[in-house]
Amino acid sequence: MATKPSIPKGTRDFSPIEMARRNYIFNTIRQVFGLFGYNQIETPSMENLSTLMGKYGEEGDKLLFKIQNSGDYFNGITDEELLTRNSLKLASKFCEKGLRYDLTVPFARFVVMHREELQFPFKRYQIQPVWRADRPQKGRYREFYQCDADVVGSDSLLNEVELIQMIDMVFSRFGVRVAIKMNNRKILTGIAEVIGQADKIVDITVAIDKLDKIGLENVNAELAEKGLPADAIAKLQPIIELNGSNEEKLETIAKVLESSETGMKGVEECRFILSNAAALGLNNELELDLTLARGLNYYTGAIFEVKALDVQIGSISGGGRYDNLTGIFGMPGVSGVGISFGADRIYDVLNQLDLYPKESVNGTKVLLLNLGQDEAAFCMKLLCDLRKAGISAEIYPDNAKMKKQMGYANGNGIQYVAIVGSDELAQGKVTLKNMESGEQQLIDAQELVSALS
Repeated sequence: MATKPSIPKGTRDFSPIEMARRNYIFNTIRQVFGLFGYNQIETPSMENLSTLMGKYGEEGDKLLFKIQNSGDYFNGITDEELLTRNSLKLASKFCEKGLRYDLTVPFARFVVMHREELQFPFKRYQIQPVWRADRPQKGRYREFYQCDADVVGSDSLLNEVELIQMIDMVFSRFGVRVAIKMNNRKILTGIAEVIGQADKIVDITVAIDKLDKIGLENVNAELAEKGLPADAIAKLQPIIELNGSNEEKLETIAKVLESSETGMKGVEECRFILSNAAALGLNNELELDLTLARGLNYYTGAIFEVKALDVQIGSISGGGRYDNLTGIFGMPGVSGVGISFGADRIYDVLNQLDLYPKESVNGTKVLLLNLGQDEAAFCMKLLCDLRKAGISAEIYPDNAKMKKQMGYANGNGIQYVAIVGSDELAQGKVTLKNMESGEQQLIDAQELVSALS
């Protein structure tokens, strides 16, 4: 007996209805990106590991899917190296490529490679899949789509303000209530400085970023494990637990960070972004969250994360400012800022809240029944007229029983059925049935397009 086929854990198949819903998400985001002047690019699914490694921190590097070299990948590896069974060391020998972990690092590589062709500031968007060797769970997949928008070659904080506006517009169009959370890596750097642990900034941000997932007690335990002394951890507590309005938080943290030049710069950047964004009349709340860290090492300024308010799920969008990323590829001094929408999590949110517009999932609008050779030939001419008018239409290919053909229409959610039997054919007419209401009308064949428009 043949083994039943399966797909890898953390991946999914999508049916026609599911694809229609996904395309609604992609098209909505694409339209907003276009409104703000972003242009589309694409990059390869796989990149050289030298491009990817070291850009996401130690934890991110572990989640990279590595691609085994083609041909004799054992060439150049000694028997002694094989016998050590050191999987990490061996992987570095026979894996030169990997699947992209996100779209930002490949974008930085793209900018460096094509810098002579680009006009700066350069605004791009990208809608493509990414892969992470993570443990699959609800809302977390190994293969998923990201929808990114980035602008490079500009230091202006107006870019951050516009990205917030884009986030707000996208989720307003979806009808999803969200909280847009913001922080600044300069503030986090300043905090590390004032508690005397500047060299532990990466450990601090990685731990704090897990606050929502593992709780304060476990965050403190992880900080202690990373070597932070008890007095430094104690100094962090009032900052982590800080609440109040955005302005109150800024005033409090400004007093804490007054001795840190970097920290104070972060405060001023936040103040500028918050005040300018507030003037735009956003539909969703923009909140300064000093526990937001976003674990990726390349962020250097403002950072963002978006949470759905009516569904229990992880972040559905995020991003931030990165000043040093292209420098890794030999092009220093180019600042960038961007956001990424997690299309698969947005898909789950819209499913749970049942927020898909009806027209977004409808495929064929009208099915023409096949009731005989002459009738089918007549219907083929009608199909041409319908399609020329932009109406999605199809004919049932086989001269089957009417019950079977009507069942096909019902099963595919087709709104109308056009019936041309011998009587209709003799009169040059069509019986048009609304499958939802059950209403039927006999119309001239020439009127079919206008009746469905």
